[in-house]
Amino acid sequence: MENKSFLEVKSICKSFGSLKAVNDVSMRIETGEILGLIGPNGSGKSTFINLITAMLKKDSGSVMLDGVDLSSMPAHKVPKNGLARTYQTVRLFKNLTCRENLIIGAIGVGISQKEANKIADELLEEMGLAEKADSFVENLTFSEQRFLEISRALACKPKFVLLDEPAAGLNEEETQHMLDLLKELPAKKHIGILIVDHDMHLIMTLCDKLHVLNYGQTIAEGKPEVVRANPEVVKAYLGSTAE
Repeated sequence: MENKSFLEVKSICKSFGSLKAVNDVSMRIETGEILGLIGPNGSGKSTFINLITAMLKKDSGSVMLDGVDLSSMPAHKVPKNGLARTYQTVRLFKNLTCRENLIIGAIGVGISQKEANKIADELLEEMGLAEKADSFVENLTFSEQRFLEISRALACKPKFVLLDEPAAGLNEEETQHMLDLLKELPAKKHIGILIVDHDMHLIMTLCDKLHVLNYGQTIAEGKPEVVRANPEVVKAYLGSTAE
């Protein structure tokens, strides 16, 4: 059994002028878990993600991964320290092939060329993209690009993966495929997943725990069935979708 790793956010804050975008938010996730981050538009989720990945500098607080403060380092060093991410808008090298995109992801964190080639081929097979290995990204369907971006994050051999709306733009069948694939990853890859998405079926089915933000503050956290029944969460976000 592999040792567990822990990603722990402690009392993180970020203001833009008088707006407290993230106000004293704390959370903890360990490898083997899937934690869902949800909340209304403007609740602070994007800012929170950018703070965790050091794309924004915090005002206070910490983001510790096995004792290393990720939020205090340059953003490009975060993947080398065990945290990889995807984006709301797919960010791939569209003039390169699928395999090349994964190889670049692996080499970028210091993995050797030989090992990067092996990792790329294994991930393409696992993600159902083996037949597209030598296809240029610009020729992929949108859903294939979504899966490839997750593959590139995994090519970094992270301890944790942060997925920013991976199901956005997918149809029902593609979303179910995404759900099935993500469900297996924590045990298969020995990782933890932090996922942001507005698809409540995906979130409620996939996640072990939920964390809800509203106006930059935590309003609830816990198991999906408990959070789903929380009156404040229903009022602020879920509404009729809680039925």
